[in-house]
Amino acid sequence: MSGKFEGRLAELGVTLPDAQAPAANYVPFVITGDLVFVSGQVSMADGGFLTGKLGADMDTETGAAAARSCAIGLLSQVKAACGGDLDRLVRVVKLTGFVNSTADFGDQPKVVNGASDFLVEALGDAGRHSRSAVSAASLPFGVAVEIEGIFEIR
Repeated sequence: MSGKFEGRLAELGVTLPDAQAPAANYVPFVITGDLVFVSGQVSMADGGFLTGKLGADMDTETGAAAARSCAIGLLSQVKAACGGDLDRLVRVVKLTGFVNSTADFGDQPKVVNGASDFLVEALGDAGRHSRSAVSAASLPFGVAVEIEGIFEIR
């Protein structure tokens, strides 16, 4: 039987994938006290990287969908950090979103809203968080968005 958060995800048609292994010399998350620091999760679609540059070859709506995919990756890592029990999640504390964008693109907050809106929709008040949304000249593998997060667990 799934818990309340995974039940809500199922209602939204979302099944969390297995947590991705790190792509280099780092760990996917670190737990200290009641906080989980999750390494950056990159935008994924259909099992591959979702690439593009906002302001050049990707529009804001598609960028927001890319950010949503990052949020799903973050929740997968939190679930792994909680030994498979996502209901140990107390709240999302902070997200930092990096948007692969041109120098004149200024809608990074609208892009990262794709993650923020999804987390609130999926987790209710536990999904409300502080946030930064910044531009990046490029991101690993050419992905459109990368988001890292801090989560409180019990």
